[in-house]
Amino acid sequence: MTYALRLRCLSFIGCWLVAAPTLAQRALIHAGALIDGVAEAPRRNVTLVVEKGKITSVEAGFTNAGPGDNVIDLKKKFVLPGLMDMHTHLSGQTEKAGYLKRFQMYPPDAALAATPFLKTTLLSGFTTVRDLGAGNFVDFALRNAVNRGDIIGPRMLVAGKSLAVLGGHADPTNSYREDLFEVPGAEEGIVNGVESARRATLLAIKRGADWIKITATAGVLSLSGNAQNPQFTEEEIRVIVQTAADFGKKVAAHAHGAEGAKRAIRAGVASIEHGTYLDDEAFALMKQHGTYWVPTITAGKSVADSAKVVGYYHELVVPKALAVGPVIQATFAKGYKAGVLIAFGTDAGVFRHGRNALELQYMVEAGMPPMAAIKSATYHTAKLLNKLEQLGTLEAGKIADVIAVDADPLKDIRALQNVTFVMKEGVVYKNEGGKD
Repeated sequence: MTYALRLRCLSFIGCWLVAAPTLAQRALIHAGALIDGVAEAPRRNVTLVVEKGKITSVEAGFTNAGPGDNVIDLKKKFVLPGLMDMHTHLSGQTEKAGYLKRFQMYPPDAALAATPFLKTTLLSGFTTVRDLGAGNFVDFALRNAVNRGDIIGPRMLVAGKSLAVLGGHADPTNSYREDLFEVPGAEEGIVNGVESARRATLLAIKRGADWIKITATAGVLSLSGNAQNPQFTEEEIRVIVQTAADFGKKVAAHAHGAEGAKRAIRAGVASIEHGTYLDDEAFALMKQHGTYWVPTITAGKSVADSAKVVGYYHELVVPKALAVGPVIQATFAKGYKAGVLIAFGTDAGVFRHGRNALELQYMVEAGMPPMAAIKSATYHTAKLLNKLEQLGTLEAGKIADVIAVDADPLKDIRALQNVTFVMKEGVVYKNEGGKD
C-alpha cells in the first residue's frame, strides 16, 4: 500500500484495509474452471493475465510466472466475471419501523452509515451496481467516494432522486401534513405535465445522475394505498426518455401494474423494474422494443416476509406487501418462457445487503437454466449499461472484474451465495484459499 493511500485510509472512517493494490506488473489467475460469460460451458485449466486493471489475455493451461508476476491460485475453483446488480439502494437498508430515520439523520450520517453496505456488496461478488433511487445526493457521494478510492465498494451508476408524479410513489411528502412541507415540484423530482417532466430530468442530469429512474406505477413501500395504478402519462415518459437520450442517458421505470409498464415501454424506457403484474401484451411489447426486465424476485419475497412481523411496516404498506410479494416469481416464470430480455436485479436495501445472489436461486427455481441466470448478471447487465466492451465477460481487453466460488454453480446455483474470491479492476479484495 502506498503512503498516499495509507494516509487516505487513516483520514476517512469509511476505508477498510481489506486489500492493497497489487504491486506486481502482472497477475496470473490460474482458473480450474472458467465461466467466461460468453460460452455455454466452462473452460478448464485457463490462465487470465491481468495488467493495469485489465485482462490482457486468456490462455489455455496454467501459464508459468515470470519475474515479478503475482500468481493467484484458483485451480480448484470456478471463476466468473464479477456479478452486476441492476437494482440496488445502497444508501439504506430495511429495518423495523425505519420511517422516522429520514427525519433524524443528516445526509452525511446516511452516507457514513451506508459505507458498510458497499463493502458487503462487493465482498459478496457484485463488482458493479446500478443504484436506483436515493435522497439528498447520498448515492452521488457514495459513487464519488468509491471512484476516488476513499471507500471500498462496487462500481456504482446512480439515479439520485426517483422522478414521480405529485402524490405518487416516490413523492416524499406522502401521508404527511401539508403544513409541514411545501407542495413539491420539479426541483424535488416531482412531475406535473410535460414541461416539468423535462425540467425534472434536466435537473437530475445536472446534479450528476448516470441513469434516470421514474416510478411509472404506484409502489409497495410508499405510504399510499395502491400498488399498481399508472402514475405518468405516456407523453410525460416520452419527454423524459428523449431528454435523457439527448445527454446520452437511459431511463429505468419502476412498474408493478401492467398499464403503467406498457406506457413506459412504448415511450422507450430501457428497463422495467419489478414488473409484478406484467401480462402477455406487456411481454410482447418488451420483445418488440428490446426492453429489458429487472424482476427483483428477492424483494417481493422479502417484503412479504417482513410484512408478517407486527410493526415492521406502516399499516398502509402491510396489505400491499402481502399481496404483491408472492406474485413476482410466477410472473418471472411466464416472462422468461415468453423470451423477454432479462437483466439481473434485486432491490437490495429492501432486504439486507450482501444477499443479492439469492435472486439467482429464485430465477433458477422459476425455470431459468443456471447458465442463463449467470449471464443475466454478467453479459446482459453489461449490455443494458452499454458497457459490454468493458464489462460482463472475461475476455482480453475487458476490465478485470473477477470472482470465484468453490463449487460448480451450474450444478447448484446456490454456490454463488458463497463467493470466496473477488477482484475488481485488477485489485484483490477477497481471497479465501488462493495465493496472491
